[in-house]
Amino acid sequence: MTENRSLYADGDQYFFTGDIPVNDIVLKYGAPVYVYDFSRIKTQYDKINNAFNTDRLRINYACKANTNINVLKYLKTLGSGLDTVSIQEVQLGLMAGYSPEEILYTPNCVSMAELREAVRLQVSINLDNLSVLEQFGDEFPDYPICIRINPHIMGGGNHKISTGHIDSKFGISIHQIPHIQRIIKAHGMNVTGLHMHTGSDILDVETFLLGADLLLEVALQFKNLEYIDFGSGFKVPYKEGDVSTDMNLLGAKFMERFNSFCTQYGKELEIVFEPGKYLVSESGYFLASVNVIKQTTSTVFAGLDTGLNHLIRPMLYGSHHDIINVSRVDGPTRLYTIVGYICETDTFGVNRRIKEIREGDILAFSNSGAYCFSMSSNYNSRYRPAEVAIVNGQHHLIRERENMDDLLSKQIQVPNL
Repeated sequence: MTENRSLYADGDQYFFTGDIPVNDIVLKYGAPVYVYDFSRIKTQYDKINNAFNTDRLRINYACKANTNINVLKYLKTLGSGLDTVSIQEVQLGLMAGYSPEEILYTPNCVSMAELREAVRLQVSINLDNLSVLEQFGDEFPDYPICIRINPHIMGGGNHKISTGHIDSKFGISIHQIPHIQRIIKAHGMNVTGLHMHTGSDILDVETFLLGADLLLEVALQFKNLEYIDFGSGFKVPYKEGDVSTDMNLLGAKFMERFNSFCTQYGKELEIVFEPGKYLVSESGYFLASVNVIKQTTSTVFAGLDTGLNHLIRPMLYGSHHDIINVSRVDGPTRLYTIVGYICETDTFGVNRRIKEIREGDILAFSNSGAYCFSMSSNYNSRYRPAEVAIVNGQHHLIRERENMDDLLSKQIQVPNL
């Protein structure tokens, strides 16, 4: 298990931060359930803040990772801004107390109607398409904008979470800068920011710095910038021995480059990063109960009261989540393939070494704070689970478990059927 004091064993029990027994959470809120330790979010936020020796740093939480409004509100108390990708996320951010200028809206393939709504709400807007840039310039030539550049770098842990390569739908190609400049000049547009994001789980600092160097070179061609957004992709560990982004090394190397750039540019600009997974992933654990143990000729399955409807990342991305039997601190370790109850092949892990599992035991999935509940669904007409936050050593229900009323609430039944 990766070192994370949000969940730890003491004696014959597992506890969450604040010496909260895992069993207490399950008894009070049921299973399956997502549990988030907010103190871990602060730890990650502070790591970024402390790594960059500047008062020009702005951290925008990429809220698609986890949009529970309590998470948004908590990050605001830490000083975070918000990175949003839909008008609904913008609206959630405003409801959570963020001011429009603290929200950057970075859509992809949306309609002009959604962009007009973003203008009405007065949030910062980041455009990544030449056609949209021209349409926006026709309607809102004076509105300050950011432009997303595709640096043509293969960054990210795998192809599905790499967004800066040559075949990506995201961003305007770095080779199309002359096209951008012609549109800006033709419409008299106000470009105040540049943006880049090459993907998630970038494995080494040098890949990130390569992208930063390219973006800084492009920035010299834009004379009225106020900030540069370098995206994120900072990596967190998923299992024992896994690597994570060395924030202190990145901060030292990055600031040397950025300070040199500002001297050349003739103006000190604001630095923006937009971490999502890095901030919230390790804060979260997903607790699920074991329904059945099934022995075949070659495999022992542990079948849970959950499936890809609640946690799809292992099936969608092949992502790894450590799985701990929090019902047993001691005892023999055996091999299990962990599966769900959905009528699909929803396999969470194959041949995992886990403390002996019995029916009724509770398993905990680590790194469940990001892109887990936010990607959940009602597939097989299953209810989505509850969410619980641990704040200052106390646990709080922050989302109720769904029920049949929720499944039917937006359906309209045709009369006489």
